Amino acid sequence: MENNETKAEGYYKPDTTDRFIISAFSGRNLWWRYIVMGVLPFIVSNTIGAIPLFVVIAISRMKGKLVLSGSMPDFAASGINLNLAFALMVFPFILALLTMIFLMKPLHGRKFISVINGGIPVRWSRIFISALVWLVISAVYLYFSIKASPSDFVINNTSGSLYVIAILALVLIPFQAAFEEVLFRGYLMQGITILAKNRWVPVISTSVMFGLMHSFNPEIDAYGFWTMLPQYVFFGLVFAVPTMLDDGIEIAIGAHAANNIFLSIFLTSKASALQTPALYLQVTNHPWKEFAGLAACSAVFLVVMFIIYRWKDLRKLYEHVEVIPEPVPVN
Repeated sequence: MENNETKAEGYYKPDTTDRFIISAFSGRNLWWRYIVMGVLPFIVSNTIGAIPLFVVIAISRMKGKLVLSGSMPDFAASGINLNLAFALMVFPFILALLTMIFLMKPLHGRKFISVINGGIPVRWSRIFISALVWLVISAVYLYFSIKASPSDFVINNTSGSLYVIAILALVLIPFQAAFEEVLFRGYLMQGITILAKNRWVPVISTSVMFGLMHSFNPEIDAYGFWTMLPQYVFFGLVFAVPTMLDDGIEIAIGAHAANNIFLSIFLTSKASALQTPALYLQVTNHPWKEFAGLAACSAVFLVVMFIIYRWKDLRKLYEHVEVIPEPVPVN
């Protein structure tokens, strides 16, 4: 039955070398397998992974100290150490990533590395280079934002806890970013390519799904669904472009991790999904102005990536994916 399932998918006939897309057509790919893999990591992360944070919140509630900000606990006001809360909020993502790693082979019959870059060794240099570029762009943008509107920012933390959050962010955030990139830009992008038989549908659809997943963030309560959703979707598109052009998600992982690490250490706000004792607190937010800043920073980032990696075949963002039947041996 498994062999018939594999053969029913046919195989991809690429015009150019394209490991990332080719690997999507290997193994077992019936639709229900993608439902299982798409749902189970969230079940694990929101049950087992959420237990430590739930215990801490429950203790705060029993002591009568729990303070809510919208639908989320205000950890600082509740007397919960922000570094502890940060670690407990990121921990579920580690379990979600491990769930995907352990399920890939038994569920799909292919190696986990296939959703990273089609099966070659991880290109670590791409992760570190994209992270460095994103960090530099973010630092420059924050510097000029503070210069332009100094009243919007206040020094929030200069104590030793800043070093603690820096270490925690550097250790834990890469797992959180890797899970989201593996799920959306890796696994689901490949799966939707099989279904749609083209490239533009997975690029757009995974970005929309990425945005909808983040619609549970507290920024939605603070600034509104239709204000924040376009920013999340745009963020997904920024990472989908290098994924397709570069045949892998390493660049997306690096930039995504760098973005979240930078915010965790250097900039927070009352509506931040990850409440941290960051260096600066943004007391006044301008969501649409910041969206424009994100767009400008993203454009610079993509231009730099184009220059470094010399992508030339833009058809990888929209071209048709040709699937032809498995050849039948002649007796």
